[in-house]
Parts: sequence; C-alpha cells; structure tokens
Amino acid sequence: MKRLSKLLTVLLLAFTLVGSVGVVMAEENDFGSAGALADDNLTLEEMLTYAIQDEYAAEAEYAKIIATYGQVRPYSNIVNAETKHIAALTPLFEANSFETPVNDAASRVILPASLKESYAIGVQAEIMNIDMYNRFLTQELPDSVRTVFESLRKASESHLVAFQRKAK
Repeated sequence: MKRLSKLLTVLLLAFTLVGSVGVVMAEENDFGSAGALADDNLTLEEMLTYAIQDEYAAEAEYAKIIATYGQVRPYSNIVNAETKHIAALTPLFEANSFETPVNDAASRVILPASLKESYAIGVQAEIMNIDMYNRFLTQELPDSVRTVFESLRKASESHLVAFQRKAK
C-alpha cells in the first residue's frame, strides 16, 4: 500500500508539472509523442516523424540535464540510448522515400527547475512515449517499421523504470 501511495504521489506530481510547465520539451502539441497522441489520422510518414521527433527531444533534454547537473544517472546512460533510437529510425525514412526531419530539438528544451523535478517529468515523458508506440503498433505497418517501434517501446519501458526509481 505504501508503494502504491508513493507511485500515485509521483504520478500526481508529474501530471501537476506537465500541467504547470508543460512537458520539459516543446510547448507545441504537434511535436513528438504529444503530436502523435493528438493526431486522429496517422500516416506512416507522420508516425515516423513523431517518433524521431520524440527521440530527438529526449536526446536534447537529457544532454541539457547532463550539461547542467553533470553525469547523473539515469541520464548519463539513457542519452546514449536515445542516439541509438534515432539511428534505428533514420534508415526507415530513406527506405520509405520520406525526408528525415531536421533535428531542432535542442532549441525546444526547457530545463526543469531541479534534478528531482526532471525525474517526475521523465516518468511522464516515457509514459507518453510508450503510449505513442502502442498506438502506432495498432496500425498496419511494414515489418521493418513494426520491429523498430516494438524495440523502441521496450527501451522506453526500461527508461520508465529508471525514472520511477529516481522519482521516489
């Protein structure tokens, strides 16, 4: 019961933070997982675009947190994973004759007020990322895209656990 109470407290804090400062990244609702979850008619190109935007956003956010707070975990581990996620998505654009979106995520980063706050925001960001990939995986997808989306969802599930541990 105590653990459930802590989890609910962390989730409430995350929702409060998202409501008051927005997700650490962009304020726009058409970027990354926020855009994907708000889009009612997803094309393959849009799914790939939202996915890479979300990975760009995480990489930029985590790099900024490391630059500000030092080589702290889980950021020091996860930032490298985000780079690999981008590398996994990039060939899918070429394979499907889509232009790879420009990575302008660093210009969108809003640094959290504290490291503790960043963990709660990380929890919410990973939940949204997982929800995005879950939504994509209900669609008809080429096998190569499905495989990458499943892999990225699994990675986000691991990242979520890491942020939940730090947010306690």
